[in-house]
Amino acid sequence: MLILNSSTKLLILEKMLKSHFPESLKVYGAVMNINRGNPFQKEVVLDSWPDFKAIITRRQKETETDNLDHYTNAYAVFYKDVNAYRQLLEEHGVINWDQVFQIQGLQSELYDVSKAVADSKQVNVKPASFKATCMPLISTADTSLLMNSSLRLTYLSVADVDLLNQTWSRGGNEQCRRYIANLISCFPSVCVRDDKGNPVSWSMMDQFATMCHGYTMPEHRRKGYNRLVVLALARKLHSRGFPCQGNIVDDNTTSINLAKSIDCDFLPCRFHRLILTPSAFSGQVHL
Repeated sequence: MLILNSSTKLLILEKMLKSHFPESLKVYGAVMNINRGNPFQKEVVLDSWPDFKAIITRRQKETETDNLDHYTNAYAVFYKDVNAYRQLLEEHGVINWDQVFQIQGLQSELYDVSKAVADSKQVNVKPASFKATCMPLISTADTSLLMNSSLRLTYLSVADVDLLNQTWSRGGNEQCRRYIANLISCFPSVCVRDDKGNPVSWSMMDQFATMCHGYTMPEHRRKGYNRLVVLALARKLHSRGFPCQGNIVDDNTTSINLAKSIDCDFLPCRFHRLILTPSAFSGQVHL
């Protein structure tokens, strides 16, 4: 195991990962954030340098975290050799198996290998799989639909955390609330607000540079606001050099149709998110 903490090497790694798109996108996004101030206190672990075969990004060891917070305790994975990934998983000190955490990646063997190692440690694995998308460069976002209205295009604030926690399908708990507050504080977001300053539609970026939690309040749907915030956030991310990647649940026809309408690429690989729970925390975790 090597921890890559040289700023020069991390910039080299960022460029190297580009040649392995789309499978390397999650690790690439995490590395980009590390190289741009590291607001989420991440680090890179790999098997060797520079000819690596497996990479895992994780929270820095010295960062205190809630053992039940699988939102923050998150690892991104990319490997050229699946056996090298297995060896990293099994190596002492790479993964904190004593807390609830998640693993994200875009490679098909991720679940089987992770589950085999987790089973040997009596850690439960809950898998989820999504369509993976990437958006082309956006030149502009048409805000004309907000003309002659009291609505305005802005960004999210930590004051919006309770609403976002309540409306996110993965939310409704204190760990998620704290995680969302951190995302808003650390990363770009876009929001449409009404005349009272309340959010009516929004999207934001997560620790892996993925667009997430796109949502429009029910009474404001079918008005084009979701499309507006997605395009505005994509333009903002592109202006900062980030790829505009997203994940869509297979039966979310509204999001799928929106992605098609703005010419998103549906990637040949799928996004996999695994939530791993040690037996000691069984029944205590919001999944």
